[in-house]
Amino acid sequence: MSAMWLLSTALMSLLFQASAAQQKDNLDSPWDYFHACFFSLWEYRLYVYLALTVSICIWIVAQKIQKRKEFINPEKSFQNENSVQKQSIYVSGVKIFYGSQTGTAKTFANDLAEQVEGLGLSSDVINLKEYDPEDSLAEENTSQSVCVFLMATYTDGKPTENAEWFCKWLEEASADFRYGKTYLKGLRYAVFGLGNSVYIGHYNTVGKNVDKWLWMLSARRIMTRGEGDCNVVKSKNGSIEGDFAVWKAKFLKRLQALAKGEKKVCTGKCKKGKCKNKKSHAKEKEVQETPGSENEFETTSDEESGNEEEASHRAVIDVEDLGNHMKRAKKVLEVEEHHAEVQVSKQAVSNNDHSDVREMVTPALRDALTKQGYKLIGSHSGVKLCRWTKSMLRGRGGCYKHTFYGIESHQCMETTPSLACANKCVFCWRHHTNPVGTEWRWKMDQPEKILKEALENHKNLIKQFKGVPGVKLERYEEGMSVKHCALSLVGEPIMYPEINKFLKLLHQKKISSFLVTNAQFPEEIRSLQPVTQLYVSVDASTKESLKKIDRPLFKDFWQRFLDSLKALEQKQQRTVYRLTLVKSWNVDEVKAYSELVSLGKPDFIEVKGVTYCGESSASNLTMANIPWHDEVLYFVRQLADLLPDYEIASEHEHSNCLLIAHRKFKVEGKWRTWINYERFHELMKEFEKSNGLKTFTAEDYTAETPSWAVFGAKERGFDPVESRFQRKNKAKDISGC
Repeated sequence: MSAMWLLSTALMSLLFQASAAQQKDNLDSPWDYFHACFFSLWEYRLYVYLALTVSICIWIVAQKIQKRKEFINPEKSFQNENSVQKQSIYVSGVKIFYGSQTGTAKTFANDLAEQVEGLGLSSDVINLKEYDPEDSLAEENTSQSVCVFLMATYTDGKPTENAEWFCKWLEEASADFRYGKTYLKGLRYAVFGLGNSVYIGHYNTVGKNVDKWLWMLSARRIMTRGEGDCNVVKSKNGSIEGDFAVWKAKFLKRLQALAKGEKKVCTGKCKKGKCKNKKSHAKEKEVQETPGSENEFETTSDEESGNEEEASHRAVIDVEDLGNHMKRAKKVLEVEEHHAEVQVSKQAVSNNDHSDVREMVTPALRDALTKQGYKLIGSHSGVKLCRWTKSMLRGRGGCYKHTFYGIESHQCMETTPSLACANKCVFCWRHHTNPVGTEWRWKMDQPEKILKEALENHKNLIKQFKGVPGVKLERYEEGMSVKHCALSLVGEPIMYPEINKFLKLLHQKKISSFLVTNAQFPEEIRSLQPVTQLYVSVDASTKESLKKIDRPLFKDFWQRFLDSLKALEQKQQRTVYRLTLVKSWNVDEVKAYSELVSLGKPDFIEVKGVTYCGESSASNLTMANIPWHDEVLYFVRQLADLLPDYEIASEHEHSNCLLIAHRKFKVEGKWRTWINYERFHELMKEFEKSNGLKTFTAEDYTAETPSWAVFGAKERGFDPVESRFQRKNKAKDISGC
């Protein structure tokens, strides 16, 4: 085009000069000369137009010829592009992960690796047993590699032994708000499942699930999932080897396209390879995808689609996924309607026939909670593995309770005997999937049954970490023995009518108790038997802000809140105010908080920045409401200045949490915020023998706080015995407790 422009410019220049030369002798000044040039331009304008037209035509013909050459010989064109843009690399290599029990998937992985290397790309075959997804998978977001997952389905639809941990982690991450819906954004992947259609209910379950979980974390599927069938009768290509060969050929073709920088797949039927009619292709694809074909997971069985409520609120939806999204939205709506039925007032309960007692957890709620990782017990209890338990099993540090009070996080069981709650807090971790109510009106399981099954389920969850990369053997063995119980999983534990008996059973097994209540049940607090440490959530300091943040169901919520704080003062064992800071909502209420301290006179005050729980129709919190650690520290300093009997004692920076302690726990200049657990169990034994006559106080079972856990230490709450782990490509902070 530049050559044509120069040609037309030269032609016009010659015309100007010729015209000017004819009139040069008659020109008296430079102005007359330029005037003559412009006059000549107008006089010969037809020639100028002709020159421009010819130039444009020549350029168009040249472009047509060039495109035709590229269409006839695309490989040569691709080589030319590479010579011009040698720095543009679209695929750096292929990582092939396999989950295999009999060796078939491993064989396929090695075969695929050879084919990939034949294309001039590097390949890496990885045994999932030797791979830690928590440490490494997010790195693939920016590695420009393509990840291939060859996943075999084992007995009863479960993963193979070498892929068990990978699938467990991936499932939990896909439903964990701390990872977020974009945790694997940028990762490109393809999945081929190995199964046997003889097992109708479990055919290729693992491959489908891995495909689904990766998609839920925003990883990008580069092609349709493949499915190999060991049943030669129903196998599309006569055998599982034939199924893999067909899928492999499609994958290699797609890989070549990606290596050239192509982003979308074309059917090849469009003119010059460009998909101009997307609607027609969508229809063709819909017709081609029949039951049993290589469908993407959104369009497979009902069993599969039923597991996708977690992703129903994704911000971006592909047009092809719209129909399935609507189905999932309908299911979510049904669950929400069920929750609305559960939320009845006390007046309605009093008028009900008490002989018709229902279970707290209905099948729909059970399904929703199970997908969030809960192990449900009976009809109203549950247990779940805390992420800090997993962290300490690997020697990567414990939760804030380890720093503040000396618990061993890998020996702590997080559970609840009541999934129901009387509040609907805006920062609820569970997005209000648990039931709500103001009094116990459900069938009740016995505390012995709850504790027994809670311990069994917790140990089974710990067993899944056997052989997982990074898990320390001694920590794993210690983790099988529960020493602490955090009754703070979800709901309101104090609502359970047999809570005192449940606590007694815990203490008889020498398991310490950390019970959290939402300050709406003052009578239950007064009648509560000794607890290792009793928490009251103080989420706001005024009636208006409490209603806005906790959204309590009781009409007299504020009076109940104040009475609960007064009831806390009567307890002789360790008591804690638990403050959750929500920026723009309650961080400016420092003076009002200090006045509430005088009501309950707690031993400790924990101040923690709210943890972002992700998008939810149940809450309008955003990342703008999450305070930085420095902002939490500023609030704590202000609050401590208003409390003459209190002082900042400890800090756990990772959890965005600080501890204010009463000065009575500072003995001879040293803090004693830690707990002597053996001494506590001795005191509880004496308390039980005396039928409650021989009481004890919080000062009777303290232990010295180590120097690294004291506020102002350089470790900022991180145990130096542990190993700090930093992700290379940290997509987002998934801290929380």
